[in-house]
Amino acid sequence: MRTFELIAPCHFGLEAVLKREIIDVGYDITETEDGRVTFLGDAEAICRSNVFLRTAERILLKVGSFHAVTYDELFEKTKALDWAEYLPEDAKFWVAKASSVKSALFSPSDIQRIIKKAIVEKMKLTYPVKYFSETGSEFPLRVFLNKDKVTIAIDTTGASLHKRGYRKMVAKAPISETLASALIMLTPWRADRILVDPFCGSGTFPIEAAMIAANIAPGMNRSFTAEQWTNFIPKKLWYETVEEAHDLADTSVKVDIQGYDIDAEVLKAARKNAADAGVAHMIHFQQRPVSQLSHPKKYGFIITNPPYGERLEERAQLPPLYHEIGERIRALDSWSAYLITSYDKAEQDMKMKAAKNRKIYNGMIKTYFYQFPGPKPPKNENR
Repeated sequence: MRTFELIAPCHFGLEAVLKREIIDVGYDITETEDGRVTFLGDAEAICRSNVFLRTAERILLKVGSFHAVTYDELFEKTKALDWAEYLPEDAKFWVAKASSVKSALFSPSDIQRIIKKAIVEKMKLTYPVKYFSETGSEFPLRVFLNKDKVTIAIDTTGASLHKRGYRKMVAKAPISETLASALIMLTPWRADRILVDPFCGSGTFPIEAAMIAANIAPGMNRSFTAEQWTNFIPKKLWYETVEEAHDLADTSVKVDIQGYDIDAEVLKAARKNAADAGVAHMIHFQQRPVSQLSHPKKYGFIITNPPYGERLEERAQLPPLYHEIGERIRALDSWSAYLITSYDKAEQDMKMKAAKNRKIYNGMIKTYFYQFPGPKPPKNENR
């Protein structure tokens, strides 16, 4: 089976998590860049990476890359690529997104127009037609220019991979499913340890943790653009991949995962989302303010996304809130705590010094992932 170069974009700062995940799924990494990991795989890998990867934003099929500083170069080198290998005669194709960083060519609209024209001219040499109907399967293209290096890829995913299909109801300032999964995977949390999110909102952290614990593949209940590419991805590969995902899932696993929030309406959304994800029985949601955060057992984990105070009027509420968060964490003997927030005075107001502070971009917002690891439980501890 033919081998492709596949590109998996991710949140800036979380490339190492995605890299480890791709290796665990069984594929070889060829390049790691800011916000992007490239790996080798066949047609089956396109299916499996879309269905199984938790931290990638989408899976792109690389068609080619080259150096270009003029639009003539962009046109000729795009035209030189073997587009008939990917696009059937009736393919519906367009440049869905073009981005340029530190490059001579910087106009997204011009880049999109030139590349589309170049592909059409190349396809005329392969298919004996003057006009392409574009009534067939969709092949959206994504183009990246970085220091005059052009990379052209076809999007195999469609709607971003953070759209698992379960989160139809969201709370204010939600964290994405892919980011939540990546942050959980950055911690030492495992299914046999307690996990509490005291600001659970629509339930993303608890739900993603439950899906990890139950080995539920994040993409097994949704569709992908490349499912229609029967010219080089047989339909049976998608069926076999989803069947594999169902075989690997185990929702009978015993866990202690809890989500708290002060908003009763938000908790209704969280319960509905958990039910749609198939993990409602694995999570205990409760209306509770952070001032009442407590747990009788030791060696648990707090993984949470507390308020950022993005609006000016909200920032005045942050110092007392983070002071309370710090007090409650210190009161939980032997627990570990992991917080993502854009609030840069979090450590000061919590009166706690993080062991690690990782900078991560949540969309366009620069955030900090504060890590306060607690002690490991004794090996004979009954958890």
